[in-house]
Amino acid sequence: MTSREGLLADTFLGLADTLVDDFDVADALMTLSTRCVEILGAEATGILLADPQGHLKVMVASSEATGVLELFQVQNEEGPCLDSYRSRVPVSHDDLRRANPWPRFSQRALDIGFLSVHAFPMVVRSSVLGTMNLFMAHPGPLAPADAEVAQALAHAATLTLLQQEAAASSHRLAAQLQGALNSRVTIEQAKGVISELAHIDTDEAFLRLHSFARNHNAKLTDVASRVVHRSLVDRELAEMFSTRS
Repeated sequence: MTSREGLLADTFLGLADTLVDDFDVADALMTLSTRCVEILGAEATGILLADPQGHLKVMVASSEATGVLELFQVQNEEGPCLDSYRSRVPVSHDDLRRANPWPRFSQRALDIGFLSVHAFPMVVRSSVLGTMNLFMAHPGPLAPADAEVAQALAHAATLTLLQQEAAASSHRLAAQLQGALNSRVTIEQAKGVISELAHIDTDEAFLRLHSFARNHNAKLTDVASRVVHRSLVDRELAEMFSTRS
């Protein structure tokens, strides 16, 4: 089995493992985002989820700059991710230096170093929950096989979330999605705390936070909350602030 095939298998198995009553949506989606970078060769990724009112919110971004870009397109209602969510079909642009429907978004993306973008809807039948977005540092279309993999991962993430609706009511799903969006606030606060105390940037702070949670088989949101509320013991803080393995 090739490394790419192994990563894909591990990613789908990881999503299947979340099919329990008490799973960490934020952790699952952040792991998915990281794997998209590794599997598809993206420079960065982002995941937007719709809140109960249908407004897109930034749930996951693989870097601070990408999160700001995602937030920019949501606030300005301009960008491929919004178009993909509204149309429920993939939306791509192979070269953002050329004319496109999103002049302000494109300039922001180019300033960061992204030359192409590919957005995939998180949709299954009549349910659309958000979008999964790939940002590339080079121009050009996705290979057909990569586009199929990206959409399959977006579908898998959607099913992971929707399975809760089969076990309970749609109100529970809405509450869980809102909880996932709320958890991002805690995670962002934790990144800030780690960044300040360890004197590192916020991207590295998130990697250490995520690594610590994985190493201790703990929920990402639970660890983030402990960081924010300063309830980690000295030994745990030392591990958190040490260089990642």
